Amino acid sequence: MTRLTSVASDLPDTTVSVRTSLQTGILGVEAVLSALEGPLSQAIADAIDIMLGIKGRVIVTGMGKSGHVAGKLAATFASTGTPSFFVHPAEASHGDLGMITEHDAVLALSWSGETPELSNLIQYSRRYNVPLIAITCGADSALARASDVVLALPKIKEACPHGLAPTTSTLLQLALGDALAVALLEARGFSANDFGVFHPGGKLGATLRYVRDIMHRGESLPLVSSQTSMKEAIVLMTAKGFGALGIVDGAERLIGIITDGDLRRHLEGDLLALSVDDVMTRDPKSISEDMLAAKALEVLHSSQITAVFVVKDDKAVGILHLHDLLRIGAA
Repeated sequence: MTRLTSVASDLPDTTVSVRTSLQTGILGVEAVLSALEGPLSQAIADAIDIMLGIKGRVIVTGMGKSGHVAGKLAATFASTGTPSFFVHPAEASHGDLGMITEHDAVLALSWSGETPELSNLIQYSRRYNVPLIAITCGADSALARASDVVLALPKIKEACPHGLAPTTSTLLQLALGDALAVALLEARGFSANDFGVFHPGGKLGATLRYVRDIMHRGESLPLVSSQTSMKEAIVLMTAKGFGALGIVDGAERLIGIITDGDLRRHLEGDLLALSVDDVMTRDPKSISEDMLAAKALEVLHSSQITAVFVVKDDKAVGILHLHDLLRIGAA
């Protein structure tokens, strides 16, 4: 027990270590931002022009930790409107070069720019005139000299105390790659609706569904005509189970809503002697059937309501309840 206590007392303060690593990463990102005041800005513009101009895909490659970052970036490009996939440089030398065509562009990640496994892929890109973009801190490296565009990152200190494990360097590669993906997304006019096409699963997919795909319609709608008695209205409101009742005029336009809160506010009087017009809240909040589930959830939260009518041409065509959003995993 004495020995364990002694060892524990010699351990570094892990909180200090984490803070130092994060601060080192922040300094690295700040160095990239400063580099944007120089040649890096034009290089980024050139790289984006290349990736926007190709008819094929952005082939992202890298070895080791840079390769892991490259794989993530390929996935991000692909999911945000820029067709892309990862090619492992070692596998490229054993047949996967055939995945790369003259219509593609290669984005190669190598911190030093001297990664030997990239050699055959670089030569292939030069032989077949495939645009080559480098993300490296080796501005004078073999990769940089061979590339059409060099995104030269500043030489920074690794968060690893030995200066060996890629930490800050991979953070900068990832940050710059993500920034490129966002810039391409915006340049293409890639919308939330487009995003939903590539993300149909999970909570993200749920929030990108349309209200029209979730709402209740037809006979399920809790609607009554103006001047309906509250006695009849409460029976219907209870039967439908939404905690809300829509009031329509002679032209079937939604003119009001009665909620559980409205009922509670009128309990002191003779509620059953009233008509729906006496109790309803006029000009109720409504949404469009073309609204995304994420936006509908925002409306419910900001308005502090649990149900909202879906309106088209002033007529109620559906109703959406918070439980519906919970059911599909959007809330």
